[in-house]
Amino acid sequence: MELGLAGRRALVTGAGKGIGRSTVQALHAAGVQVVAVSRTQSDLDSLVRECPGVKPVCVDLGDWEATERALAGVGPIDLLVNNAAVALLQPFLEVTKEACDISFNVNMRAVIQVSQIVARGLIARGTPGSIVNVSSQASQRALTNHSIYCATKGAMDMLTKVLALELGPHKVSPLGCLPSHSQCAQGSPAHLADPHVSHAQIRVNAVNPTVVMTPMGKANWSDPQKAKTMLDRIPLGRFAEVENVVDSILFLLSDQSSMTTGSTIPVDGGFLAT
Repeated sequence: MELGLAGRRALVTGAGKGIGRSTVQALHAAGVQVVAVSRTQSDLDSLVRECPGVKPVCVDLGDWEATERALAGVGPIDLLVNNAAVALLQPFLEVTKEACDISFNVNMRAVIQVSQIVARGLIARGTPGSIVNVSSQASQRALTNHSIYCATKGAMDMLTKVLALELGPHKVSPLGCLPSHSQCAQGSPAHLADPHVSHAQIRVNAVNPTVVMTPMGKANWSDPQKAKTMLDRIPLGRFAEVENVVDSILFLLSDQSSMTTGSTIPVDGGFLAT
């Protein structure tokens, strides 16, 4: 399936490792100009070596003011993947204020802030866009020692729906164009003949993976007994590979999902069906 993403500009948070890094690599391979955001400079340095042309931005998204400064000069963005997150696991009776503050600042507040920055730009330019939030099956199922993580991901799912409700009515302006047509930047009227332009709006969706076999996922679920307790609840009997999640993200970013917004898409092997 041709996703038609070439020529667009994307911003990916949590881009240094795991799902975020693989998303940057896939977008770069598809001809997308990518702004990669991470708090770890060494991860960004190696990513740029792998994907020349990617624009790195090193910032802690838990710092509102620093994020505002860091993203002020990234230029127009058409596609956003809110992937950055922390998972601080504690029994409920031992949850600390620090864990609450860090988790909500990164997993929720930063999503609001970065989405505001991107959405305001889209509206000001009169161009369509797509935002994908990387949530979790933990948004909809209780998991032991995950009270704060589950709460932040549950909040992300509802934020996704509210953003879809509020941003969807912003249609592309008569002089706007689909970012996939690079000619538009030079003033070409090619977009006027595009059959999708009347449906070009701002869409917001989420993907909700199960355990994903990133290096961190493999380390955290390497104990066979621990893994069995989760695998027994997954009808397909396996954890997700990174590309399973990335494929869903790319679909939601593309015009192939032009009628999909406000959705939370499970990538969980059936976990949420049980």
